[in-house]
Amino acid sequence: MEEAQLRTFRDLLQKQKDELLQNADLTVSDMNDSSVNYPDPTDRASIESDRSFVLRLRERERMLLGKINDALDRIDSGDYGVCESCGNDISLKRLEARPVTTLCIDCKKKAEALEKARGD
Repeated sequence: MEEAQLRTFRDLLQKQKDELLQNADLTVSDMNDSSVNYPDPTDRASIESDRSFVLRLRERERMLLGKINDALDRIDSGDYGVCESCGNDISLKRLEARPVTTLCIDCKKKAEALEKARGD
């Protein structure tokens, strides 16, 4: 992969990482600031449901953050854009759609077919 392309992906991944970290900081700040006591049980239940939903989203973002860090490490090591299964190059189109991917489209299809066959 060309150096300019790697820089583009590094910038994109770093931007995503920064946004995720900013969202996490806002969530922590919002949860610490919301010390309002809601006397109505329905209001409390609604607030708790909303918090639970936000926390589930942040957990997914935390997992994505790990994938972003791994992708940045692969850029540094020179392995970015190489399928970890077959060793072939991952297409730019696939990397643009999912910059954290570690599998080429063919290997991903095979992996999904195996998951489906096992019932995962």
